Amino acid sequence: MTSEQLLRTTYREHRTRMLAALVRVLGDFELAEDALQDACALALRKWDGGEPADPVAWLLTAARNSAVDRLRRARRGREKLAELGPGPEVTTMDDGDSSLLAVGDERLSLIFTCCHPALAEDVRVALTLHAVAGLTAGQIARTFLVGEATLAQRLIRAKRKIRDAGISLAVPADHLLPERLTGVLAVVYLIFTRGYTAEGDRPEYRELQREAVRLAKLVAALMPDEPEALGLAALLLLQDSRAAARYDEHGDVVLLEDQDRERWDHAGIAEAVGLLDRALRLGAPGPYQLQAAIAVLHAQAPSADRTDWAGIAGLYDQLLVVAPSPVVALNHAVAVAMATTPAEGLALIDRIDGLDRYHLLHAARADLLRRLGRTTDAAAAYRRAHDLATKPADRRYLAGRLRALDPTESS
Repeated sequence: MTSEQLLRTTYREHRTRMLAALVRVLGDFELAEDALQDACALALRKWDGGEPADPVAWLLTAARNSAVDRLRRARRGREKLAELGPGPEVTTMDDGDSSLLAVGDERLSLIFTCCHPALAEDVRVALTLHAVAGLTAGQIARTFLVGEATLAQRLIRAKRKIRDAGISLAVPADHLLPERLTGVLAVVYLIFTRGYTAEGDRPEYRELQREAVRLAKLVAALMPDEPEALGLAALLLLQDSRAAARYDEHGDVVLLEDQDRERWDHAGIAEAVGLLDRALRLGAPGPYQLQAAIAVLHAQAPSADRTDWAGIAGLYDQLLVVAPSPVVALNHAVAVAMATTPAEGLALIDRIDGLDRYHLLHAARADLLRRLGRTTDAAAAYRRAHDLATKPADRRYLAGRLRALDPTESS
């Protein structure tokens, strides 16, 4: 391996850990990022003469020294240097200073900082993708459907707010941890949802799914006694396991019941089941664990017609207690319809408020009405769902269903 290859590998595998350590010590995202880039540039020049025994420690030492030099040159450098203290005097890079990584796992503090409630939700998502996942401003901008310059400015403002507001760059105290962890998990779930609900032919959104799974597994690994962290990792692995089967070669939607189960990621499913088993042993299940348990019943069914719908309906009953919402009520109604009769499910759907503009509610109603033989009503519901849907793949699917009921339909 050449020195350049070693640097690339070290940066790719340890960037988040090194950046987190520098942010904690320096209290400044921008300074930490600039210093780490300076260290990489210096490594390109220095490592040709002999590669260090510990590349991570070498880069951290070089980055800290670069930050100190930058602060000395800055107007406010003296004040900041006084806050930092003298720090280690490093005379040789080969010996490297690993003290920056000595206390805990810094990646966890970085995640909590990026997801701080003082930041707007979209900023938390963007900053987490940038700082923790390593995505560029351009990559994030494409998924947010905004200009790269606009997204870059959002990131800069967020980093400066963290610095200027004195937001703690540490894992929250025990009494604050449950609430703050909920916020972290919500950001990771939102990242996954952005990718999962996008069109199947958009590779940048598929990458969002993968990054969200990686982030969820990272949080679960760093907090192995937090059942909801384990539950979210399991849930995202299970949802992601069906990625290859959700769309056909034309980019059209393939319903869960029609998917080729051989194309599912069965290794990912097995990993998720193990995580969920660990989570459920830690206490009463929370929302992510319950959703993961539902996904497990889907994943372990050998075929669609052998799905344990009664078990799924029972789990949705529990989810309605711990995390009630109209969308959960809709999913519960569908499960009841599958476990009992379409009429029972339809009666539950017709009692749901707040989802009149949610196309999936009308699609679910249409399917149950079709199964009950109420063709005219079903066609009207499919038409409403089609009019509300925004994704081309969803609209094509709903148009096909509508044409099957009414061949004269041209939607």
